[in-house]
Amino acid sequence: MTKPLSIGDRAPVFCLPADGGSEVNLADFKGQNLVLYFYPKDDTSGCTTEAIAFTEKMSVFSKNNTKIVGISKDSVEKHDKFKAKHEIKIQLASDESLKVLQKYNVWVEKSMYGRKYMGIERATFLIDEEGKIIHIWRKVKVKEHVDAVLAVVSELNT
Repeated sequence: MTKPLSIGDRAPVFCLPADGGSEVNLADFKGQNLVLYFYPKDDTSGCTTEAIAFTEKMSVFSKNNTKIVGISKDSVEKHDKFKAKHEIKIQLASDESLKVLQKYNVWVEKSMYGRKYMGIERATFLIDEEGKIIHIWRKVKVKEHVDAVLAVVSELNT
């Protein structure tokens, strides 16, 4: 278990397969901000709502020099189907090995109906142009989350 990440830490590097046969790498975002959000599963209600909300606000994030990448352990094929079904435009990366999920401390023990299991904690990291973590949202509640992230991103440029 790696130590929990904090604001000011350098973002752990990653290179993952992504939708459409692409690849996503932390280094690709040098010189821009990155909203890196982790979500449990494609095509579930909360995850779909979150992905659609990020897609809808994509142009505003873009005007603020900020890209958005979602990561789950779903396969690239599942991401492609999910994106097509819901017209999602943000990039989705696949971490089937759990390596990046573990680096960001979002692969955690969860509990539902008294049953314990390992899963992804819904969390978002805002990474600046130099690769430093400047904001962290943990145990994210989907409703209004994208607006909360956008408010912080907008403040960066004022």
